[in-house]
Amino acid sequence: MVAHVATVAFEGIDVTGIDVQVQMVSGLPTFAIVGLPDKAVGESKERVRAAVHSLGLSLPAKRIIVNLAPADLLKEGSHFDLPIAIGLLIAMGVLPQDELEGYITLGELSLDGSLLPVNGVLPAAMHALECEKGLLCPQSSGGEAAWSGLGDILAPASLLAMINHFKGTQLLSPPACEVRDDTLRFTDMREIRGQHTARRALEVAAAGGHNLLMVGPPGAGKSMLASCLPGLLPPLDAKEIFGIMYQAGQAFPSVSA
Repeated sequence: MVAHVATVAFEGIDVTGIDVQVQMVSGLPTFAIVGLPDKAVGESKERVRAAVHSLGLSLPAKRIIVNLAPADLLKEGSHFDLPIAIGLLIAMGVLPQDELEGYITLGELSLDGSLLPVNGVLPAAMHALECEKGLLCPQSSGGEAAWSGLGDILAPASLLAMINHFKGTQLLSPPACEVRDDTLRFTDMREIRGQHTARRALEVAAAGGHNLLMVGPPGAGKSMLASCLPGLLPPLDAKEIFGIMYQAGQAFPSVSA
């Protein structure tokens, strides 16, 4: 039996689907990860082994092979920990294959089995939305994934919580959209002396959504004036924040903050 778990690889903000294949066969006990993994992915076998041990389980004394397909694409990052661990648990009969086929998974494992946040959760959630699948990610990353508008998001805090959810003994509630509470201070227009025409142009551009081009010698105050513009604009909504990630004419998912 070969267990299959869906995850992703990143090339900038571009997302590529990855099929994590796990096989356990008789032979000399070993744990190999193939498919062009980098150092962080290669080290995941130790994190996965410790996380599974924290559940009171031990990996069988068999030849364990993990293949990351397509094999000719470089795999980077620690987010492959969770899909590899899920593949092992499926191969061991702990988790059902059919219930996890509809999810794209990513997350880093701690040695005690807790799930740590990883980068790229939002692009992964958008990819899951396009593929009409759910997303399985760490609890600390669930608020980021919720901004994609994806309805089926599971964000457990640990490997044990994820297992209990699929066993039916603990139900995970969907995460809510989170906004990082960063207080950004922009240059205030009151700090600028003179430049009345340029200040007026900034106000008109901010109010009407116009483009603005500043031309002048070094030291004229172009950068200082430009730093005032974000403070004049209202906060961006979800569509404006993520609009750069969508091509023209593509429907934007409904997002509720």
